[in-house]
Amino acid sequence: MSLLASPLAFVDLETTGTIATRDRITEIAIVTFDGERTERWSQLLNPEAAIPPFVEQLTGISNAMVADQPVFADIAKEVLQRLQGHIFVAHNARFDYGFLKNEFKRLGLTFRATVLCTLKLSRQLFPQFAKHNLDCLIERHQISVGDRHRALTDADAIYQFWCDLQATLPAETLQVAVQEQTARPSLPPHLDADIVEQLPKGYGVYLFFAENRLPIYVGKSNTLRQRVLSHFSSDHAIAKEMSISQQVRDIEWIECEGEIDALITEARLIKEMQPTLNRQLRRNTEFCSWRLKDMGSGLLQPQLVYARDLDLGRQEQLYGLFKSGASAREFLLQAVKQFQLCAATLGLEKGGAGKPCFARQLKQCKGACVGAESPLQHNLRLAEALGAMKLKAWPFSGPAALKEGNVHHVIEAWCYLGKAKSEADIQDLLTRGKPRFDRDTYRILLKYLSRMKAISVAGIKVQAEVS
Repeated sequence: MSLLASPLAFVDLETTGTIATRDRITEIAIVTFDGERTERWSQLLNPEAAIPPFVEQLTGISNAMVADQPVFADIAKEVLQRLQGHIFVAHNARFDYGFLKNEFKRLGLTFRATVLCTLKLSRQLFPQFAKHNLDCLIERHQISVGDRHRALTDADAIYQFWCDLQATLPAETLQVAVQEQTARPSLPPHLDADIVEQLPKGYGVYLFFAENRLPIYVGKSNTLRQRVLSHFSSDHAIAKEMSISQQVRDIEWIECEGEIDALITEARLIKEMQPTLNRQLRRNTEFCSWRLKDMGSGLLQPQLVYARDLDLGRQEQLYGLFKSGASAREFLLQAVKQFQLCAATLGLEKGGAGKPCFARQLKQCKGACVGAESPLQHNLRLAEALGAMKLKAWPFSGPAALKEGNVHHVIEAWCYLGKAKSEADIQDLLTRGKPRFDRDTYRILLKYLSRMKAISVAGIKVQAEVS
């Protein structure tokens, strides 16, 4: 059946406030339309809570007016009967739908419906207009209304808006717009749709859990709800997404101040929880680097050093953060080929003492092993080969902080100490001691420290900006 032929329920509520989980409904109106017959119904409700004075002034609904009215539980059955089988239509529908879902939830009932928001519908159909609030729609579409901010008046206004759309727009145009607005995301069968509806839209980190609270995936996004839904929309095209959809039973999330907060939180949670489907950001404390050592003849030779033996973050002349000695050696062997370095001079193969290395015999070494190239020339090419891998030493004399949103990220020698909202929070973080150097945290902070201003931390002065 075409969506345009579906029965519609135009809904408006008046409430004691704007928070669905705390505030309550004071009036409900439903205008139902089945394509031929229109029925209007409204009811004042005792919200079982005081109506704030500014809400009384806005709506004209006073505490005295609702004192002897039924509570929501008394009319819940009738509301369900009127809405059942209808598309739920409201202006800024998230507000009205959220309030009704919470009222039913308090009674142990689950309410779900296909939702059409006339505010979003107007934006889609009439993008040339800047404003789409109900007052603007009433004026633009010449809608006849009574007292505004009463439930039945506003519900009838959006019904008239719908009638005007049907009368003035091609049916195909309206059908496509409604279909796009009412399309529900495809969700895994074992996932509660209510969880997805609660997902925030901004920066955050999300966690997918399988049965028995087994963590299977941790991710981050600057558009959290959109990113989570994207996992499920592509579940038939990507093997990992299919695996997530088959296993996921629950979702949790952490709202973040911004991208740095989200990146660091994601990296920390992956290391702590070891989710089964994450391939990156695993534990990485036992890594190693190359450090150049003067061998006494003017030639520099790379020496492999391990994180456990270093004060990483403060030491200079370190190159690379390798997961193992084998991967570090492989990198250096590739550099030998690319830059025509001498493997014997670098200690990667036996030779030296005037004997040509294997590559020299193939004319692939410039001859540092036999004195055909000066130590300075070889050192310069070695520095060039390693240059992109050089670790940046911590540029401050002590801790630093980066402001993001309402918090400061406190950092010392590339180690992340935590988030602080006050001077006292900063002092507390500094007394806890520095955590171990983390490769992923270093890479995150290196990227953003070069762009952001640092500030004084707890009386410790640092330079104004990292170059």
